[in-house]
This record gives sequence, structure tokens and C-alpha cells, in this order.
Amino acid sequence: MILTACALLVAAAVSLSATGAYAAASNMPTQYQPDPALKTESISQLRARVSQACAITQAKLQSEASEASLNRACDCYAGRTMRSLSAEEVQSYRDTGVFNDTARAKALTALDACKLPRPQI
Repeated sequence: MILTACALLVAAAVSLSATGAYAAASNMPTQYQPDPALKTESISQLRARVSQACAITQAKLQSEASEASLNRACDCYAGRTMRSLSAEEVQSYRDTGVFNDTARAKALTALDACKLPRPQI
């Protein structure tokens, strides 16, 4: 009985990790639906979202970094990124919830300028 339960847990873990690997290999998460609130948020609200997403990502990348330093650097990143986007790039972000290719390049430049490590894609 215990061996059966262990075997089922191992099978479930392998299945979930394979699904996660396939999802991580794609540019867009599977079954991803952008938040409908993006369509009506102001630029400052979008900036706050970008800063929050940055802090979450950077906390995973920099386990030793303090929350205050991440907030400061991520505010830098979000401000630079949002100021650099064209109206079309902002609209694309509103529509999809992710930066398009040209906006992504600008975001990477902002990461470098704010001295934040780039996440692995």
C-alpha cells in the first residue's frame, strides 16, 4: 500500500515537471490569459505592475538582495521601461500582458541601466 502511494506520488511529480518544462520552453505560458484590467489601467498603474513583477522575478534571481534594494532598482527599471515604450508597445502590453519584441529590447536595456541581472529566458 505504501509502495503504491509512493509510486503514484513519483508519477505525479514526473508528470507535473514534464508539463512545467514544456510550458517553460515556450515564450507564452500555456493557457495564459492577460488580466482584463490591463486594458483600462493608467500608465502609472502599468508601471506599478511592471515594478511588482520585477521585484518578484529579481527576488528569485537574487536570494541575498534586500527587499528595499529590489524595490528601488525595480522602480528604476519600471520607470525607464515605461518611459521608453511607444504608444503601440504600451497597447501591445495592454492586449497581451507581455512585452512585444521591441519593448522587450527596451526592457533589457532598462535592466542593464538599473544594474539588475537579466532573467534567463
